[in-house]
Amino acid sequence: MPLDLNAFAVYARVVELGSFTAAADALKLSKSMVSRQIAALEDELGVRLLNRTTRRISVTEAGAVVFERAARIVAEAEEAERDASCIEGAVRGKLRINAPMTFGIRELGPVLPEFLARYPELVVELELNDRRIDLMEEGFDVSLRISPLVDSSLIARQLAPVRRLVVGTPGYFKAHGVPKHPHDLADHPFILYTQMSRPELLDFRNGDGKPVQVELKGPLLCNNADAASAVLRAGQALSLSPDFISCDALRSGELVSVLDDWAPPPLMLHVIYPHTRHLSAKVRAFVDFAVEKFGPGRARWTGSLAPKRQARRQTGRQAKRRAGAK
Repeated sequence: MPLDLNAFAVYARVVELGSFTAAADALKLSKSMVSRQIAALEDELGVRLLNRTTRRISVTEAGAVVFERAARIVAEAEEAERDASCIEGAVRGKLRINAPMTFGIRELGPVLPEFLARYPELVVELELNDRRIDLMEEGFDVSLRISPLVDSSLIARQLAPVRRLVVGTPGYFKAHGVPKHPHDLADHPFILYTQMSRPELLDFRNGDGKPVQVELKGPLLCNNADAASAVLRAGQALSLSPDFISCDALRSGELVSVLDDWAPPPLMLHVIYPHTRHLSAKVRAFVDFAVEKFGPGRARWTGSLAPKRQARRQTGRQAKRRAGAK
């Protein structure tokens, strides 16, 4: 007789929730039924999966191996159910998206109306935070992240590079001088981003030289760039700013970047999703949309600011020539 796949699903839920009672409640079964399913599975496999006491259960070595496979069976079954619900490629159901706080507000939020209008049968649950998340454990379908991939069970598709620029107000540099070398930054107050493992240390590189490490100090340590923006715009400190955050202020002249010949290693915006044999229609739809909006050469913050600055200088010279001609 073939193994009962329902027993694998019951076993996976018992291990995930840590008790027979919790699994029974989640599965809407009696506790005795859950116990019988586990006992039958152990009999079929010929191994003990769980050690049981009156207070707790623990997974045996064999049980840990079986749980990994059981969880995969459940995930594949749920994926098949979701795919089957997408009749003729329709995108429907709930899509859980995770994204960094500032990026989600500034970049993802403004394009969400277009995504929702494109897929009217889809419900999006968007959660914004800057901490490192476990996509699978926390139940997200897809994530936008500006960080390297650390979990090999996930797929990370590169979208746009994210440069980090040393920025400040024109008034700050007029009052305190313009740093000419990364070492000069040690004499300037900085806003330090605490989501980095060592926010006070910054590595710079240029085209020819060796890496230069600078130790920074500052009046503000913060885990969100928008929350720190008032201090930056008040001219009280400098900031190492991702270009998607500072691009508008740089183009308007509200902020100025310095040490452009030096740069910390760039980051990369990824769209991340679980590795599955068949990607669900809703995840595929969002991945394609993210590539459309933030893919190579498409993100609005990419590209050099130099052409706009050069255009302003040319306009100024032309105005002076016209005034001289008069």
